[in-house]
Amino acid sequence: MTSRPNGEPLVRLSGVNKWFGELHVLQDIDLEIARGEVVVVIGPSGSGKSTLCRAINRLESIEKGEITIDGERLPDEGKELARLRADVGMVFQSFNLFAHKTILENVTLGPIKVRKRSKADAEKRARELLDRVGVGAQADKYPAQLSGGQQQRVAIARALAMDPKVMLFDEPTSALDPEMISEVLDVMVGLAAEGMTMIVVTHEMGFARKAANRVVFMDGGRVVESADPETFFSTPSSDRAKDFLSKILNH
Repeated sequence: MTSRPNGEPLVRLSGVNKWFGELHVLQDIDLEIARGEVVVVIGPSGSGKSTLCRAINRLESIEKGEITIDGERLPDEGKELARLRADVGMVFQSFNLFAHKTILENVTLGPIKVRKRSKADAEKRARELLDRVGVGAQADKYPAQLSGGQQQRVAIARALAMDPKVMLFDEPTSALDPEMISEVLDVMVGLAAEGMTMIVVTHEMGFARKAANRVVFMDGGRVVESADPETFFSTPSSDRAKDFLSKILNH
């Protein structure tokens, strides 16, 4: 476990609020994520975790408050948003790979189109990343020919190919069979060890204990508690966190 890095936060949410109609899904969220920090967001279903994740790269708009990435405020739309969004890698529950493109094409598309890399450079980097996540041999196959765990590792490589400043993971293992979960989490633990700034929404408490610098517990659209994993899992301060942990850790 590393201590909290110093310096200006890479991601900052100030007074962030989001409604879906009458439902107040994010309530006055203040959160700072330091460069190189791994923050795991946990909490019961419907607590606002995924919405929080999606708001950070503007897949969900917010009604009130401000989100900055590396000191720059997230614009509402247009080219500036596309540029800033390219700095935020996102890995979802579903792998969202293009079915009609090969694995290599899936990973090189963004760097060529958005980062304006040459095809040769993009392919070289893509192959390095596919090797790094353990699916280098699958480069010329199509997504349907790969297991769910392999597809999710390709999705991670695809996000990394954009050289993001921060990686968001929204329940990246929840659609996977149990034997595939560890292969994806192992890649994520490796990224954390290399100093990648990560915000991870997950139910995998083992990953939180092993890789997180900080655990953020959400409930009812609010951040209820924020602590290092050792403190959070051994002595949670809120009743809601205690209740949540007793339910998940005893099964």
